[in-house]
Amino acid sequence: MCKGLALLPTTCLERAKELKAKLGSFLQKPDWSLASCKIGKTRPTLEQCMRWKESFEKLLSNKHGLMAFTAFLVSEFSEENIAFYVACEDFRSTKSAAKLAVKAQRIYDEFICTDAPREVSLQVNIDHETRDITRANLKDPSTSCFDMAQHRIYLLMAKDCYPRFLRSPAYKDLISQLRAKCTSISKKA
Repeated sequence: MCKGLALLPTTCLERAKELKAKLGSFLQKPDWSLASCKIGKTRPTLEQCMRWKESFEKLLSNKHGLMAFTAFLVSEFSEENIAFYVACEDFRSTKSAAKLAVKAQRIYDEFICTDAPREVSLQVNIDHETRDITRANLKDPSTSCFDMAQHRIYLLMAKDCYPRFLRSPAYKDLISQLRAKCTSISKKA
């Protein structure tokens, strides 16, 4: 291990490894396609992909949509936004008060803290006021302590990343691939 990594707190290294494992397949495939949207044995349908255009919420609520959007953000080197959003969603479902405090600190250290090492940190772009409020919320963590920061990142993705995703060649190619697949199936029938 290089000296720089050896000096990082163990929790940062563990979180980096965890994130790399979750996003590993995307990191290897910046040109994502229908094959990279596969979950288990299932792939998105044309109808699902067309619904993603209806709203950002529909995209995120579909497991294939979330995977495709994440792959897109990785290809644009802005995966910290969706990683933070997903971490907050997971955090919100935490029941144990003891786990809540530990998870809250980990999320803060990785995504919000400005003092975190740059080699590991996936710092999200939020304003100073939101950062301060979130830091204050950590004194008495609750499932809503990241709500303001998560909302800011959600709006950023909805207004900026989501429209670019819908205009991207990769999304358009995905739709074309699925249309072609539907056409070939209907011709065989």
